[in-house]
Amino acid sequence: MQAPMEIPRVAGGREINSVVIGEEQLAERIAALGNEIAEYYGSGELVLLGLLKGSFVFLADLVRKIPRPFQVDFLMAASYGSGTKSSGDVRLLYEPETELEGKHVLLIEDIVDSGNTLSRVIHLLEQRKPRSLEICTLLHKRMANALTREPRFVGFDAPAAFLVGYGLDHAEDFRHLPFIASIED
Repeated sequence: MQAPMEIPRVAGGREINSVVIGEEQLAERIAALGNEIAEYYGSGELVLLGLLKGSFVFLADLVRKIPRPFQVDFLMAASYGSGTKSSGDVRLLYEPETELEGKHVLLIEDIVDSGNTLSRVIHLLEQRKPRSLEICTLLHKRMANALTREPRFVGFDAPAAFLVGYGLDHAEDFRHLPFIASIED
């Protein structure tokens, strides 16, 4: 029998403070979200649209828990350029190839914090005339001043700490962690 993988607690000069949401909690809540989504979208074409990069782990697990047909596509947005503060100008670096007009679109996000980028992405997607447009986020910090639309589906309320793991990163590190943790400031 193979020994369990040792999970690094330090990367990029940062150290994990504590586990905020464990693997079992994640699995249970994602299964429940899958059922909630299937119930909400009883009929009609559904497209799950993952906002990269952070949502990829959550989306991979979520799609296996939704007991109804749907399509999956991705988009990647940028608002930072080469700086560390948002420019406010959101560009789609990768656009969905799936036709969205007339379909139910569920935008899958890893975490909602300020809401700046998410609100601008929503505006861009509304121009594609979906039948409906909703948000599903794994984590919601409940501090978004710029959010124009509240998520319809929320996995967990999140603390104000800087969180990593399960797709969330710090400078591209920690995405691989099977849990969500806070890191030192």
